[in-house]
Amino acid sequence: MKKVILLFTFIFSIVTVSGQDLAILKYKGGGDWYSNPTALPNLIKFCNENIDTEMNEKPETVEAGSIDVFRFPLLHMTGHGNVVFDDDEAENLRSYLESGGFLHIDDNYGMQPYVTKALKKIFPNQELEELPSTHPIFSTAYQFKDGLPKIHEHDGKRPQAFGLYHKERLVVLFTVESDLGDGWEDQEVHSDPEDIRLKALKMGANIVKYAFEN
Repeated sequence: MKKVILLFTFIFSIVTVSGQDLAILKYKGGGDWYSNPTALPNLIKFCNENIDTEMNEKPETVEAGSIDVFRFPLLHMTGHGNVVFDDDEAENLRSYLESGGFLHIDDNYGMQPYVTKALKKIFPNQELEELPSTHPIFSTAYQFKDGLPKIHEHDGKRPQAFGLYHKERLVVLFTVESDLGDGWEDQEVHSDPEDIRLKALKMGANIVKYAFEN
């Protein structure tokens, strides 16, 4: 029975991991997956106005183990705490990523050790690799010659973008010590200067464009 379900999931994924939209990934473990409620609507508005996307203004939420993930070429995940994928969720996400999907995880502060462990369940034979500043994701729509921009201080460390690959295609982007999502939020939430918010939105647009075109 499980093989039949997996075959159906694979066929379904081939048909549906396409189009132009994104969703919020809901996960288990206690982390606040619902963080930054104004972030994605603002990013979507920016992308629709500046890079010719036609995304729904209100992003949907999908669970890690749901077949609904295959409806979206891009999943966004954020939070501050623990992240847990059970075996079925890890298998579902692996199928999604291997069939054309893309997952962006934005550390809202404190996720790194949990995300690193959770991703091992999806790709147990891979280690997160830091992306060089020359990676195409930093220049798809806007040029970031130094790589990932710094949006919030947090621990004062340099911002880093890590990736996981499937057949040389980047399928997971994990952004750390940057907090792009806070920069996407309404200005009054974090009182970020406009130039900092614009950097965050432009980098977000790069991620969206890369995920939709690769």
